[in-house]
Order: sequence, then structure tokens, then C-alpha cells
Amino acid sequence: MAEVTNELMFEVLKAVQVRLEQVDGKVDEVKQETQAIRTQMQAMRQEVLGVHQELAGIHSTLIRHETRLDRIERRLDITDAPASAP
Repeated sequence: MAEVTNELMFEVLKAVQVRLEQVDGKVDEVKQETQAIRTQMQAMRQEVLGVHQELAGIHSTLIRHETRLDRIERRLDITDAPASAP
């Protein structure tokens, strides 16, 4: 078995330090990617919220038009009864 010397331990520690620096770099990359994904998700949430609000507005308009048409049909005494065959 090789003798453990200060020089050998120093070389091993230098290798560990280099490896830790690489790991730190990768962790920083992952953090940046995670932040980018969070930013994109927030933008998508805003977009979905906008679509939801727009659909709610369209729904409200359709209900308003349906109510007006019902009122007009009642005034004109128009019914949905099928026409009789000649």
C-alpha cells in the first residue's frame, strides 16, 4: 500500500477542489435555467389569465344578446313551435 504523505493528500485535495468548482458551475447553470423556466411559466399564467378574462367578456356579451333576443321574441310573439305541414 502506498504511503500517505502530505504531498499525496495535497494532490487529492486539489483534485477535489477542481471537481467542486465544476459542480458549483453546474449548480449555477441549473439555477439560471430554473429561473428562466419560472419566468416563462409566469408569462404563460398571465397569457392564460388574459384568455380567461376575454372568454368571460365574450360569455357576458352572449348572455346579454340572448336576453335581448328573448325579449324581442316575446314582444313580437314569436315562438319556436314548428311550422305545420301544408
